[in-house]
Amino acid sequence: MAKRYIFHIDANSAYLSWEAVYRLQHGDPLDLRTVPSVVGGDPTTRHGIVLTKSIPAKKFKIQTGETLYSACQKCPGLIIVPPHYSLYRQCSDAMVEIFREYSPSVQRFSVDECFLDFSGMELLSDDPIKTAHEIKDRVKNELGFTVNIGISTNKLLAKMAGELKKPDLVHTIFPEEVPAKMWPLPIEELFMVGRATSKKLRSRNINTIGELANYDLKIIKLFLKSQGVLVWNYANGVDYSPVRTVGTIEVKGMGNSTTIPFDVEDRINAHLVLLSLVESVSNRLRQAKVLARLVSVSFRTNEFYGCSHQRKLYNATDCTDEIWQIACELFDELWKGHPLRHMGLRVSELCQNDFYQTSLFGKNYEKRRKIDSAVDTIREKYGSSAIFRSAFLNSGLHSMTGGVVENEDYPMMTNLL
Repeated sequence: MAKRYIFHIDANSAYLSWEAVYRLQHGDPLDLRTVPSVVGGDPTTRHGIVLTKSIPAKKFKIQTGETLYSACQKCPGLIIVPPHYSLYRQCSDAMVEIFREYSPSVQRFSVDECFLDFSGMELLSDDPIKTAHEIKDRVKNELGFTVNIGISTNKLLAKMAGELKKPDLVHTIFPEEVPAKMWPLPIEELFMVGRATSKKLRSRNINTIGELANYDLKIIKLFLKSQGVLVWNYANGVDYSPVRTVGTIEVKGMGNSTTIPFDVEDRINAHLVLLSLVESVSNRLRQAKVLARLVSVSFRTNEFYGCSHQRKLYNATDCTDEIWQIACELFDELWKGHPLRHMGLRVSELCQNDFYQTSLFGKNYEKRRKIDSAVDTIREKYGSSAIFRSAFLNSGLHSMTGGVVENEDYPMMTNLL
C-alpha cells in the first residue's frame, strides 16, 4: 500500500500578512509585519479585540483575543489596523487555487489553513517534502505572504508539525518521529486540549504530550470521558479522519453574533439588532438552499452575563420575517431588562429546501419569501447596502450584521479534523 502524505498549510499571521501585502502593493512604505502591529476591531464601537498580531508584537506578550486596550497598555506604540474580511477571503481563495494545482483533495480547515492530500501523486512528484517547499515558495513569490507546511501520514500529525516553528518553514512529524518531536511538548500544545482539559491533566501531573500518551487510558477515561480517548489517541499520533474536499462537509447550522456599538436598553433596538442578524443568516440559508428547523438567540449583558434560548419549529423555513418573529419571541421570553452589549442568533437542524411545507395554523409567509428572493437578487448584484429596511435609518445599527459584511467578530470556518 502506498504511503499516505497529508500536508497542513497555514498562512503565517494571516490577517496581518494579507493586510500588509495589500498595503505594500498600493504604495504604503511600511510593512506591518516588521513592526509591532495588530489587526483588530474598532475600540470606539467596542469591537476591540486582537484578531492577529505581527511577530514583533509577540515580544510584548500580546495575545490573540485580548482587548485592544490591554494590548496598547503592553505596547504604547502599537499600530492597529481594522479588518477587511472581503480582502482576506480573496487572499484565501488565491492561496487555495495554488494548492489545487498539486492535488484535487484540498480541505479548507479555516479561512487561513488547509489540508492537502498528496497521497498517490507520485506522477507529479516522488518527493513530498520537495513539493511542500515548492508550494511554500510559490505562495511567497506569487502572493507575497508566507505559509508554514506540516507533513505527515495523517491530519493530526500534519497540523502538529506545521505548528513546530514559524514562519515560512516546512516540518515533518511522521509516526516514527512522534516520540522525539511531539512528546516533549507541553500538554497545551496538543490539538483539542484547551484550558479546562489541560488543567485537569496537569492536576494529575500530566504535563507533556508524552506523559499523556503513556498514561493509562482507563484512568484518563474516568475524568475526561470520551474527550480523554480522543486526546489520548492524538497524543499517540492516531487519527484516521479523511481530507474532506469542498462540498462534502455537512453544514449543521449557521449563526452570527455582534458586539453592539452602544448598550441596548430597550426592546425596540434589541429587536432591530436581531433583525440585522436574521437578515444575513436567512440570506445564507437561501444561498445554501436549506431550511432551518431550530432557532436560538443569545445575548451578553454589559456586565458580561450571558444566556441563550431556543425553539424547535413546526415547519422548517428560510423566511427572514418568520425567523425574526421567532427570534423576537425568544428574546422577549429571556430578557429581564439588563443593558446588552452583545447579541447572537443561530439556526440549525437544517434540511434541503426542495420541498417547502406551509403551515395550516400559522401565518402564510409565501409572499414574504418571494420578497426575500427579490431582495437577495438586488443585494447580490449591487451590494448588501443597496436595499435595507427603513427601520435602520438613523438607528446607529447596520442593516445586516455578520457573515456578508465586514463587522462580524470571528469570520472563521474552523471545525474538527
